[in-house]
Amino acid sequence: MEATCPLTSKQIIDEYFIENRTRLLDVAAFLDRLERSSDGDAADADFRMEAFYRALRILSAGGSDKIEQIQLVFSDPTTEPKEKLDTKSASGAWNPAAGR
Repeated sequence: MEATCPLTSKQIIDEYFIENRTRLLDVAAFLDRLERSSDGDAADADFRMEAFYRALRILSAGGSDKIEQIQLVFSDPTTEPKEKLDTKSASGAWNPAAGR
């Protein structure tokens, strides 16, 4: 494998481990809250959570280009512009059921 980062693995771990450990704990807390929510498994049907779980699978699968794969999971793959906006804010993931 061709090295493209000037830092060693140890340097990367020393510099970034704690902040990424915190991010994982934040994700775990988010998922725990969803599981304890009053409507149970309703979140599993939400398009954003479907994308979120796909992204988690990419992270755990190994391999390279994780950032590109995850960005594509959350991105709108369509190329035609909408005639008008359907919401006033971003949802964070593309909803394939929303149509065009």
